[in-house]
Amino acid sequence: MRTKMVAGNWKMNKTLQEGVALATEIKEALKNQKPACEVVIATPFIHLATVSQVIEGSPIHLAAENCADKASGAFTGEVSAAMVRSTGAEYCILGHSERRAYYHEDYAILREKVLLALENGLKPIFCIGEVKEEREANIHEQVVKDQLEGSVFNLSAEDFAKVTLAYEPVWAIGTGLTATPEQAQEMHAYIRSLVEKKYGKQVADDTTILYGGSCNAKNAAELFANPDVDGGLIGGASLKAPDFCTIIAAR
Repeated sequence: MRTKMVAGNWKMNKTLQEGVALATEIKEALKNQKPACEVVIATPFIHLATVSQVIEGSPIHLAAENCADKASGAFTGEVSAAMVRSTGAEYCILGHSERRAYYHEDYAILREKVLLALENGLKPIFCIGEVKEEREANIHEQVVKDQLEGSVFNLSAEDFAKVTLAYEPVWAIGTGLTATPEQAQEMHAYIRSLVEKKYGKQVADDTTILYGGSCNAKNAAELFANPDVDGGLIGGASLKAPDFCTIIAAR
């Protein structure tokens, strides 16, 4: 049985004090609820250790937004997977389109990051998805296939089972555009079929696939109603506790 999940990606937002306030607000809002899904918040690196203490005893799990592709050493400004794990984080977002586009993270770099995350007990939330031009050229399926083969299909079935996939049509991130429920289901089903071809039906059935890309409090329930959409990786809407909790309730 695969895990349903709603994960909030804060990106480069909120000071430490603001982040603590937001995490506290989410924790309080969920205090008397039993969410029907795994709730994850991904914060900037500097927030992790403090927010880990804030959410202790709550149903909220913690994620980093990235980690380095090196284990340790003279890499000024980088944060290793071991460092991330030491804060209490359980998850790590990898392969986000913003990292691929702005910081030129290619398949090889992401493959190393995934391996290091797993070696250090972190569960990757691995992002895949096409840009607008690729969707319009009708090569979106090939793009997603290449991204999976390039960075995570090298894993053993045992390790792949620890990976959550997040399909994010890049053309829908922060643009206000959203894939229709039909487009989301079509791509999620296709991704699951690729996993099945590689690892078999049981692994595919157990793989959590999230939708990201302008998913918000208004459209979450319709998107999550699809059989292959197991939840969402939420950007802007995760920065407001009421909106984020509405999305959690939709799952």
